[in-house]
Amino acid sequence: MPVEIRVPQMGESVVEATIAKWLKKPGDTVAEGEPIVELETDKVNVEVPSEAAGVLETVSHAEGDTVNVGDLLAVVGTNGASSATAAAAPVAVAPVAQAAEPAPSAPAASPASPIARKVAEENNIDLSQLKGSGPNGKIVRDDVASHIGAKPAAAAPVAPVATAPVTPVAAAVAPVVAIPAAPSANASREERVKMTRRRQTIATRLVEAQHTAAMLTTFNEVDMTAIMDVRKRRKDSFKERNGVGLGFMSFFTKASIGALKAFPYINAEIQGTEIVLKHYYDIGVAVSTQEGLVVPVVRDADRLSFAEIEKAIGSVAGKARDGKLSLADLQGGTFTITNGGVFGSLMSTPILNAPQVAILGMHKIQERPMVVGGEIVIRPMMYLALSYDHRIVDGSEAVRFLVKVKELLEDPESLLLEG
Repeated sequence: MPVEIRVPQMGESVVEATIAKWLKKPGDTVAEGEPIVELETDKVNVEVPSEAAGVLETVSHAEGDTVNVGDLLAVVGTNGASSATAAAAPVAVAPVAQAAEPAPSAPAASPASPIARKVAEENNIDLSQLKGSGPNGKIVRDDVASHIGAKPAAAAPVAPVATAPVTPVAAAVAPVVAIPAAPSANASREERVKMTRRRQTIATRLVEAQHTAAMLTTFNEVDMTAIMDVRKRRKDSFKERNGVGLGFMSFFTKASIGALKAFPYINAEIQGTEIVLKHYYDIGVAVSTQEGLVVPVVRDADRLSFAEIEKAIGSVAGKARDGKLSLADLQGGTFTITNGGVFGSLMSTPILNAPQVAILGMHKIQERPMVVGGEIVIRPMMYLALSYDHRIVDGSEAVRFLVKVKELLEDPESLLLEG
């Protein structure tokens, strides 16, 4: 008998996904548990497996389509079931549902996605006036958004009682609405690329972080001579003993944890009118991927050795670049470290990873002339940046935190004592 494959639950806050890639096509044989489609959510990509062995007979959506939790993705035929049989159920249900709906307002609410209904309610939109562009005529968020966007243009002619002086105003408004749709003189030399779901979410959250937090940044610099000397002397034996290289991230993670212990309000978050101080250290590590920045979390980093930190960071970074991160890899986090230096950044202002109240930015190591003991010497220097939420972190506390990080990094042996 045919087996329906539907969009699974993908996390408490995930209700929609995009068909990123079909891993199987109709007519392909599939094994039970074998992935047949990859879904892209605003957080992670999820592979949906077949729930039975058989032949993939039909797929209900194309790559790029938006689907909701519970939507039909595909039908797998087993025991010789035909695609005609498998397809019969959805075809039969749709007309019955439409025929049974008595009022013009009812059909719209039922075939609408949850997000579409929510947006419609917030904007007092009658869904019965909308035509769905989704599968089987389903009304999706874009349909509601398009309707909302069209409302100002439609409002101009709906003014029969308007007097003559109002007419110029209405005429002046119409061109303003139409300007974005006007063809560009350079349209033939422009390319429009649809933002991925993840990129849209990144954009939204970065703006939200700046709107909800009183964000400031303080800077300092660290002399990397001692750390570079340790790595030079120990890197071969470290890798031979632990099977992983000794990088800079383990030093910065250890130094950050030492400073967080000294300044606990930087390892906190605001919940309503309360400050939640977190006496554990789940360190987020920003990783650049093709689809944008993600921040997987290294759990209880204060309990890990240098080698364990390097292995944990290497593991989550690899999963991020391969698109294999799970929601659990991204959830939580008490403090974040981001390294723009790998791309050559000399100085930058990192944006908070809400609801965290601070983020440490690393940068490029560059040799510069420094005055040491009254003499000018060449030292490998790195600028550090700490962005923080001034609502609960005072400027003096932020400055002293960054100084503490600097002191620990310039004296690597102190990191062992802090641990």
